[in-house]
Amino acid sequence: MTTATLPLTQHGTRQAADRRAVRLWLYLVLLALFALFVVGGATRLTDSGLSITEWKPIHGVIPPLSEAEWQEELEKYRQIPEYQQINKGMSLDEFKTIFWWEWAHRFLARGVGFLFAVPLAFFWLTGRLERHLKPKLLGLLALGGLQGAVGWWMVASGLSERVDVSQYRLATHLTLAAIIFAAIMWVARGLAPHSAGPAERTVVRFAGVMAVLVLFQIYLGALVAGLDAGMAYNTWPLMDGAIVPTGLFVQSPSWVNLFENPKTVQFVHRLGAYIVLAAALWHLISAYRTAPGSTHARRAGVLFALICCQAVLGIMALVLVVPFGWALLHHAFAIVVLGFAVAHWRGAVGEYQSQAKP
Repeated sequence: MTTATLPLTQHGTRQAADRRAVRLWLYLVLLALFALFVVGGATRLTDSGLSITEWKPIHGVIPPLSEAEWQEELEKYRQIPEYQQINKGMSLDEFKTIFWWEWAHRFLARGVGFLFAVPLAFFWLTGRLERHLKPKLLGLLALGGLQGAVGWWMVASGLSERVDVSQYRLATHLTLAAIIFAAIMWVARGLAPHSAGPAERTVVRFAGVMAVLVLFQIYLGALVAGLDAGMAYNTWPLMDGAIVPTGLFVQSPSWVNLFENPKTVQFVHRLGAYIVLAAALWHLISAYRTAPGSTHARRAGVLFALICCQAVLGIMALVLVVPFGWALLHHAFAIVVLGFAVAHWRGAVGEYQSQAKP
């Protein structure tokens, strides 16, 4: 007997079980993506991203296994500008440290691809995927493949003329990672049974605005990381002795300052943080006015609290001149905020019912 010919009660029970299995799988993928996001941040903070100078999607799973292989990898690294201008004379042990960060990042990326593709095939072939899920999940798989290519495109920018990767490409790589994370969260959260029902239209719309604002702030943070802009002007709330410092648009054309002037990039990231915080407070107040005591209003409160925590982490990382621990916490918590913002938005829209409709 096929699913289509099952009695209604049995069909609803089977559908609910399938949705739960798919949802748990997607949450596991999100956990792996979070680990990948954190290791990627550590790779950037330790300047390890250029330690592997080749893209070997299959063979690259195996790290150097002998002294000769390690020397071969180090010799390849010695050919690029980062070694010649910044790390000249680096010992093999020092090289191994940065190599392992980059290798772990690539290994996790391959693992996430495997974790997504294999269960997807299983759920598809065993008829556990509803029709509307198939194109969404295929699209996510394609985005994952694109992200791998973008990652190499980013690394390649630092192998010939630059001593680091392009901040443009770094921001693209990080933002695409955040988009993939957000999209998986949206699909997974939509499969959860929910009794609160959809929220008022104003709450739904502003929840969506909050998710977009958080994503854009992550993009701005990636530009800061790409330029090491957080290493300068380490005071708060003043920046270079003023609320609005001078020298923000000294490069020509003016728009270039938004991407290539470290002072401007850091200032815009600060400004973005203030906007996100103010928007979250407004969303909280609006949600409590529109639907006082509702689940959606409480989630707006949690989102505001998370954004406040992220702001504190950012300030601490800044004033302490970007120490590894504080900077990595700030980086990692950004994806937590984004994930909750998207889940809140999806919840406000209203999840699918857990039982099949007659």
